[in-house]
Amino acid sequence: MQKPETEKRSKIIVRTSVFGILANLFLAVFKAVIGVVSNSIAITLDAVNNLSDALSSVITIIGTKLAGRESNKKHPFGYGRIEYLSSLIIAAIVLYAGVSSLVESIKKILSPTTPEYSVISLIIVGVAVLVKIGLGLYVKKTGEKVNSDSLVNSGKDALLDSIISSATLIAALVYVFLGLSLEAFLGAIISLVIIKAGFEMLSETVSKLLGEPGDVRLIKEIKKTVCTFPEVKGAYDLILHNYGPDNYNGSIHIELEDSCSLDRLDEMTREIMTAVYQKHHVLLTAVGVYSINTKDLEIKEFRNEISKRVLAHEHAKQVHGFYYNKADKAVRFDVVVSFEADSRQTVLEDIRKDLSQAYPDHSFSIAMDMDYGEI
Repeated sequence: MQKPETEKRSKIIVRTSVFGILANLFLAVFKAVIGVVSNSIAITLDAVNNLSDALSSVITIIGTKLAGRESNKKHPFGYGRIEYLSSLIIAAIVLYAGVSSLVESIKKILSPTTPEYSVISLIIVGVAVLVKIGLGLYVKKTGEKVNSDSLVNSGKDALLDSIISSATLIAALVYVFLGLSLEAFLGAIISLVIIKAGFEMLSETVSKLLGEPGDVRLIKEIKKTVCTFPEVKGAYDLILHNYGPDNYNGSIHIELEDSCSLDRLDEMTREIMTAVYQKHHVLLTAVGVYSINTKDLEIKEFRNEISKRVLAHEHAKQVHGFYYNKADKAVRFDVVVSFEADSRQTVLEDIRKDLSQAYPDHSFSIAMDMDYGEI
């Protein structure tokens, strides 16, 4: 069984997609007839674009249904990422439509034909522009609301088609009033715009499939929730694994005083997992612990001294997980190094050299962390 919120989201996506299919099929039929009658390659290509939009909506429905399948032994994290694959297919369709339109436009530039427009055909094209703008905005807004890349891409595709229809209408009016046939040239320009949009959609979806750090706002909110527990002195190293829209698993490190008992630690980690899931719908599969020295004031001062020296280095953004074994003069901590550094490893080595020179009788074990999202 799907969760109620997941089922509701799926219904919204399917309903929006069905509406898009019907609207695009309606427009495709009318434009195809007008294109043939008026001998207009631009209007005929516009009709083909409407069919591609309808196909995009069909793919969105199929992708949503498949993504909603329950997790099983083969795929224990579910099938949510199928939605990204459907977004990838839609982006490929947009790209193909742009390339096909460019090829046809170039053919018409090399072998021009004379279009014949009627008042009715121009009115219908004008109405189609308004319909596509309304449809595109509706689908895109709904996609953003339910976090569906497939719907967002379909909406963008519809808005691009409204630009095509607008250009077709302008070209027709120029021909009617000035006798200049520009539709093939306009078609070529618009095709390049569509190809660019297709590449951008493709790039965004591939980036999500490769793995992104997660939404910065969500990362900050989760850390804020974890830090509401009185014993937690800091939350670090939050890593989110995306298994589809709104489907995150993750892990985090918390900083606790070394006086925290083991039974309270066990109880607290469970409470943290429950709080994060209930508030953010993120399943924390692991909560690691950094221990803070509290029994020696000298160690506290030493920690502040080390942190200040480390953060003086450019691109060093944070120090955490600090622990000092006073007897062995062994220091360990993690340092977050920004991706903006030319060489993150060089920054780490500079920090290590600086500390070794300042405290030659101490040994330093420094782990380099990544800035997952923004701190």
